[in-house]
Amino acid sequence: MRKVRMNVQGRVQGVGFRYMTKMAADDLEVTGTVRNEDDGSVSIEAFGTEENIDQFIQKVKDSPSPAGRVTYVDIQDDPLLEEYTTFRVTN
Repeated sequence: MRKVRMNVQGRVQGVGFRYMTKMAADDLEVTGTVRNEDDGSVSIEAFGTEENIDQFIQKVKDSPSPAGRVTYVDIQDDPLLEEYTTFRVTN
């Protein structure tokens, strides 16, 4: 299992990005959270199999929202992240 923390920048707020990210996570059986940040970015914590996390990261990089545009993604593995049972949109 793999746990990652991601910060996504670009046109990612006000375009349905968080909800489309949740749909992608649910499709891939990835759990975690997604939330807007005050600086206009989106933060994601994700937990799942290595293969599912790799696919999830690619979907996020490609922007799960048709109106969104991702310009930069910072990805950090973090084995200390909480293991969620679902994927939630917060704030």
